[in-house]
Amino acid sequence: MNELTEKINSLKKEKNAVILAHCYQNIEIDEVADFVGDSLYLSRQAAKTDADIIIFAGVYFMAQVAKMLSPNKKVFLPRMESGCLMADMININDLNEFKSQHPNVPVVCYINSSAEVKTKCDICVTSSNAVDVVKSLNVPEVLFLPDTYLGKWVENQLGGTTKVITYPGFCPTHMRIRPTDIENARKQLPNAKVLAHPECKKEITDMADFVGSTKDIMNFVAHSGCDKFIIATEKGVTDRLIRDYPNKIFIPAAENLICPNMKWNTLSDIYNVLLNEENEIFVDREISEKAVNCINKMLEVTEKCLTK
Repeated sequence: MNELTEKINSLKKEKNAVILAHCYQNIEIDEVADFVGDSLYLSRQAAKTDADIIIFAGVYFMAQVAKMLSPNKKVFLPRMESGCLMADMININDLNEFKSQHPNVPVVCYINSSAEVKTKCDICVTSSNAVDVVKSLNVPEVLFLPDTYLGKWVENQLGGTTKVITYPGFCPTHMRIRPTDIENARKQLPNAKVLAHPECKKEITDMADFVGSTKDIMNFVAHSGCDKFIIATEKGVTDRLIRDYPNKIFIPAAENLICPNMKWNTLSDIYNVLLNEENEIFVDREISEKAVNCINKMLEVTEKCLTK
């Protein structure tokens, strides 16, 4: 444990803080994190703690969700400029225009969206539960934003029972993966399982042996008898799998599968924001109430699915 890690852990206890690390973060941040995982999981775990302070090593929309689920806690983002490029592709004006083109159609938003956008949507989804949530609506069509590829993957999983009209947003990192990359990776690592995130293009998910969220990909590896994997998502997932499963072999599906905004956060940033309590996240109360309602509707569906 280096000196900076020790300082962070000491300051964390002193200030009764909890540190959250998304699994696209630089892997060394795990050394000081209390929870590591997908964005909604992290916010929900932090809400259950008695911490006074939440440091979210992630991007802006994630810190917003953490603040909305823990309104009485202080929430800080190590680097304020760490935004999600996909989430930034849609704002309220864009959403209103999208809705006006398809009146009276339920609106489903990916968790990767701003609090303001969530206020104008009917229900939220994550990449883990999107299929179940859209299916639960039992409607002939939905609007889905901002990720067109996740939306169309959901439509395909539902077998055409629901038409998913997608907003043209996307994740630039996942867009870097091409079919030739998968083909080349399979030549490099024969008999490997290809695990892909549903934010990838359809031609990539069609080639995959398994498609799921970062959490689902990690769970698949944990329970798979296979020992070779090609990982078609952000590099942070591959890094953690290599660390956690030293007896298995992992290679990224393509070079440079890095989300630069996620990688901006460093241990030094976390120490400084915890020490100085700068970069605090605030969400207007009215916006928060409406956005949380959108999230809670999703959680209700998820809980029902788990109890079936």
